[in-house]
Amino acid sequence: MLGSSSRYRAELLARLGVPFTQESPDVDEESYDVHFPSMSAEDFALTLARAKVAALRRQGGDRWLLCADQVGVLETGGERILLRKPGTPERCVEQLLRLAGRTHRLVNGVVLLSERDGTEYTAIDVQQLEMRPFERTEAEAYVELRAPLDSAGGYRIEDEGIRLFERIVSSDYTGIIGLPLIATARLFRQAGQL
Repeated sequence: MLGSSSRYRAELLARLGVPFTQESPDVDEESYDVHFPSMSAEDFALTLARAKVAALRRQGGDRWLLCADQVGVLETGGERILLRKPGTPERCVEQLLRLAGRTHRLVNGVVLLSERDGTEYTAIDVQQLEMRPFERTEAEAYVELRAPLDSAGGYRIEDEGIRLFERIVSSDYTGIIGLPLIATARLFRQAGQL
């Protein structure tokens, strides 16, 4: 069971050739934001992924639950800023302008859990992305063209959003899209499911 409403995660998971169903966990992710300042981005991403697993887990169930969460983090001027899905075109443009000319990280927490016995496997995947400097008009044109309002950074590398970048440091680019497949496949192998 893929615990996500994300079509991106479903498309990625399908690449592993693992049969799955999809269900959206009922978790208010933003209610966890108060914990972000006191946790590492890695621990925060895993906490959110575990909350999704807990929301889907059924007593006496026999499924494997796979949940992930991606946290965008910008560190600038000694401040650590949590990047969320912008939701509106205006917030998306402002977030892109905040990222322009700076480096940020996308941190994925992935949890695979057996409903039957509670065995849990976890992985952390970190991507480092450097945006090139650009002006408001370019950000507005991109947001109007692609409306990446449901993406943590306010962009998608799988479309014209790639043009906003100077450099990407990644061991698995699928982690940028939202489900690091190399780490996920490793979890499935550890669980004897792949």
